[in-house]
Amino acid sequence: MTIIITGASGFVGQNLQKYLIGRQYDVKRLSLRNDLWQTHVDQDAAAIVHLAGKAHDTTNTSSEQEYFKVNRDLTIELFKLFLKSNIRDFFYFSSVKAVADTVEGVLKEDVQSSPYTPYGKSKLEAEQYLLAQALPKDKRLFIIRPCMIHGPGNKGNLNLLYNVVEKGIPWPLAAFHNERSFLSIDNLSYLIEQMLVNQQLQSGVYNFADDDALSTNELVTLISEVLGKNPKLWSIPTGVIKGVVKMGDVLPLPLNSERLKKLTESYMVSNKKIKQILGIDKLPLTAKEGLEKTIKSFIRS
Repeated sequence: MTIIITGASGFVGQNLQKYLIGRQYDVKRLSLRNDLWQTHVDQDAAAIVHLAGKAHDTTNTSSEQEYFKVNRDLTIELFKLFLKSNIRDFFYFSSVKAVADTVEGVLKEDVQSSPYTPYGKSKLEAEQYLLAQALPKDKRLFIIRPCMIHGPGNKGNLNLLYNVVEKGIPWPLAAFHNERSFLSIDNLSYLIEQMLVNQQLQSGVYNFADDDALSTNELVTLISEVLGKNPKLWSIPTGVIKGVVKMGDVLPLPLNSERLKKLTESYMVSNKKIKQILGIDKLPLTAKEGLEKTIKSFIRS
């Protein structure tokens, strides 16, 4: 079975490619940066896994139009080619941020979309276009909304928290309790393969997340345990923290309202829909097992 992957040089693409090749799939990389990329598409492949896109820029230096040009317009162009080809499946990797920047309760697929960043809006507009198109009976469209993906080789926010714990810096926000969903790259790759081989699976929108959510305090504790350290959790009264935050909103302090929100908010994502349809009871790795594997990779690097 031949699988085309766009964005194959990225973290997810590299790992998914390795996973599928290990299971005897023929994987073909497709770079959309090449002006002639349309001529390099295998018209008879089994699936396109569209990972290429512009990620959220935390420095806020990217123009809004850049997000829409890459995340929406390129996706539309690729999907039009897919419709004309003999390719059966189209996987579009969107994001939970396409529908909700903050979550009350648990995020499910039927949530009312309300993104407010250019990244989220561009992903949502791509979703809306794809879902509005008439799909031939022999083709399937899967819109994947993953939460925060991690794994060996990923240098994201998890790595930043690891560095804080590794340096022995206490976690000062232990008085705030939250619950966050994560997604290990192993569980992501497993779900993609299960979707490829399940002929009865219908087109639709599917959230990807590990089975369990963890609090930031639990994550700090897990990192400490992997490092062989005692966790340093400081439960400074929330009133004191919020007072500091108010000063941080007007003075150049390390903590302000926006940063506090990102560090302490909950963001739980349900994976029940995809598991139920595929008949999966539990994913290969628990949330803690996946995170432990990633944390150990930081030590080796």
